[in-house]
Parts: sequence; structure tokens; C-alpha cells
Amino acid sequence: MNITIACVGRVKEKFFRDAIGEYTKRLGRYARLSIREVKDEPAPENASPALTEKIKETEGIRLLKLIPDSSYVIALAINGKPMSSEELATFIDRSALSGKSHLVFVIGGSLGLSDQVIKRADFLLSFSRMTFPHQLMRVVLLEQIYRSFRIINHEPYHK
Repeated sequence: MNITIACVGRVKEKFFRDAIGEYTKRLGRYARLSIREVKDEPAPENASPALTEKIKETEGIRLLKLIPDSSYVIALAINGKPMSSEELATFIDRSALSGKSHLVFVIGGSLGLSDQVIKRADFLLSFSRMTFPHQLMRVVLLEQIYRSFRIINHEPYHK
């Protein structure tokens, strides 16, 4: 299975980069993983709604260029479907069994995802109704994908 994480911005903090590296290494025995980043736009604290939409649209256009037409797209969105780890494992397993061999998980920038990216998504996934920094979300997503493969393969993993 091919898994791509398409995300906005670079991870600056070493501790996040180390965690991402560790889960990337662990996932290597289960899937081909690539992490593709696009440049994030500066987002002023007091941005108008129009500027906010323009920033999301610009980042969204960049993200959409990373997504192959034939891939199955899962966008991380607060209003998406929440899942347990076991449900995510089942989702990934069923995707593979039904011929969806390339999953693209999309993580937006600090302002979220554009409407165009949401429309392109085949599935909206929510990890929580809370807001997380997008750098941290990358670590959490990779950990949950790794956990999913451990579950799929009936391998032990701490609960």
C-alpha cells in the first residue's frame, strides 16, 4: 500500500521531526510512505475573513497538485467522522482490499483546509473536535496509521 501525507508547512521543532522520523521508519515494513509538504502562507492574527479564505485557497491549490487522480483522499477535518483506532485500522484494511492502494491523508495549515480540498476528499476524518497544531497532527496521524497496521496484522501494541 502507498500512503502519502500531504501537508502545509514545514516542521521546525526537532522533537516533532524526531517523532515523525521514528514513525516513518516503523511504517516502512507495512507501506510505502511519503510525506509531501507545500509552502504555508503567512497568516496574520487579525486576518479578515476574505484574507483567511484567500490564504486557504492558495494553500489548497498547492495541496491539490500533490494528489494523484487515482488516489483515495482522506482529509483531516474537525467536522469529519471520528473513529477509534480499531475503526481506522478496519477502514485502512478495507480500503486496501477494495483496490484503493494509494491513500492520501491531507493536513491543512493553521487556518484549515480550503473548500476545494474538502470537495476533492473522498472521506473526512476527525481526530477530535479540538484544534491541534498541524505539526503535532502529523505526528498523531503517523502514530495512528502505524497503530492501524499493527492492529491489521494482529501484532501487539500498547493500549
